[in-house]
Amino acid sequence: MSIKFTKDHEWVLIEGNIATVGISDYAQEQLGDVVFVEVPDVGSDLSKGDELAVVESVKAASEVYAPVSGEVIEVNSELEDEPSKVNEDAFGEGWFAKIKLADPDEVAEYLDADAYKTYIEGLS
Repeated sequence: MSIKFTKDHEWVLIEGNIATVGISDYAQEQLGDVVFVEVPDVGSDLSKGDELAVVESVKAASEVYAPVSGEVIEVNSELEDEPSKVNEDAFGEGWFAKIKLADPDEVAEYLDADAYKTYIEGLS
C-alpha cells in the first residue's frame, strides 16, 4: 500500500491493482469550502489525464484529472449529499473514485509524501 501525489494535487493510494483517488489537503485548502462534487459513473473507462471529477467551492470550480488509466469500479456517492467531506477528511471519507489499474507503472512518476511536501512548499 503506497500513496503518491501528482503535481496537480491529486493523491493516489495503490492497493494491489486498485487505485483510490482524491485531492490533497493542499488542494482542498486552496479551493475553500467545497459545495458540490460530481464523480464519474461506475464502469467508466478513463485514460490518465481524463477528467475524473468536478469540484465546486465557494471560490471556484475545478476539474480533477485521472492520475491513472483504468475502469472506475467504485465511486464515493456520499459526496453528492456531503461534499464537505472533501474539506473535513481529504485522505479518508473525501475520496472520489476507485479505479482498477490498466497500467500499474503509471504511478511511478508521482511524488511520495516527502517530495510532495517539498513541492508545495516551493509554491508559496
